[in-house]
Amino acid sequence: MSESPVLIEVQNRIATITLNRPEVRNALSRELLELLPQVLQAADNDPEVDVLVMTGTDPAFTAGLDLKQVGEGQIIDSFTAGQVKKPWPDLTKPLIGAVNGVAVTGGFELALNCDLLIASEKAYFADTHARVGVQPGWGLTVLLPQAIGVRRARELSMSGRFLDAQTAYDWGLVNRVVAHEDLLPTTYELAASIIDNDQLGVRRVLKTYAENNAELEQWQNEATAGADWKREQFSPEKVAERRAAIQARGRAQTS
Repeated sequence: MSESPVLIEVQNRIATITLNRPEVRNALSRELLELLPQVLQAADNDPEVDVLVMTGTDPAFTAGLDLKQVGEGQIIDSFTAGQVKKPWPDLTKPLIGAVNGVAVTGGFELALNCDLLIASEKAYFADTHARVGVQPGWGLTVLLPQAIGVRRARELSMSGRFLDAQTAYDWGLVNRVVAHEDLLPTTYELAASIIDNDQLGVRRVLKTYAENNAELEQWQNEATAGADWKREQFSPEKVAERRAAIQARGRAQTS
């Protein structure tokens, strides 16, 4: 079981889902990306679960897409057809992200798709889509400005700079920042306070928030922009250049 790229443990009505490729900072491989939505959906369907928690095996939350596999063409672009694609199906139960280390690009998008975020003091966030010449595909251009405002979101996306945990808290990206050793205890304490409420009420409130902040046109615009970019900017020559750059970053990612 420890060899699986996604682990799940259910205890006290909390399902803890752990991204488990620590040797590559939990980079999102094809296998992980196929398994994660299945595990989350199973936890959401489990009558013994009221709250979901997602974290990573130390030292990272996730460094984003496995760039080695991307460079080899093993991971299909989520925006290929211009259709809205989220990293997992819509869930009915609260999902808390316990960010224990770096959450970069695709990993940043996973964090943004959580309902609540608790960050370790060791957490860092970054959007490096522009550095590798690709476009967001999991709602970053919608969810990031919702969290921190459009000007700060533009700054992060255009610069590719890393955002430390305390600044992420000051900007409203995360709910709390705690000592690293307190990350899961604090997250479980928050989960327990949610579990203590009427669960049908919790899920209806969660759904109402989702409906009120859906911004479906903006999600579709991001998907269309990604598809247009791929069609216009991924000629065979440009693909070769980007693949070489991605493979170089992939080698750095594993070092």
